[in-house]
Amino acid sequence: MPVRSSEAEWVGTLREGQGTMKMATGAYEGPYSFVSRFEEGPGTNPEELIAAAHAGCFSMALAGELVKAGLPPKRVHTTAKVHLEKGADGFRITRIDLRTEAEVPGADAQTFQERAEAAKTGCPVSRALAAVPQITLDAKLI
Repeated sequence: MPVRSSEAEWVGTLREGQGTMKMATGAYEGPYSFVSRFEEGPGTNPEELIAAAHAGCFSMALAGELVKAGLPPKRVHTTAKVHLEKGADGFRITRIDLRTEAEVPGADAQTFQERAEAAKTGCPVSRALAAVPQITLDAKLI
């Protein structure tokens, strides 16, 4: 299996510095800063990239689960919201909310929910994020 890589560079202090993150494939390169990570400012942040990875992984995993159930989907759309909070021991990701909608001809609600839960626990990014205290799932069959 391939090994994926990305890189980041930070210049300066935590609050006044700035950085750039980029994917080895060149698909994305962008700035990040203290403001874009811990406040509301221009640029991206590691948590936003985690959310993109989780949404992408979950969508593919759900498509795979549905195909295994004999229900190939027409479309799966997922949004992931990563919650970063400051606690007594510093910042940590405390929750990830997955919200997905899927168009699956012939699927019933129960089978769809079962396959969505299987995708949530089985997707490699979910497994990598197992230390996150709570990962919620709102799955809607359309």
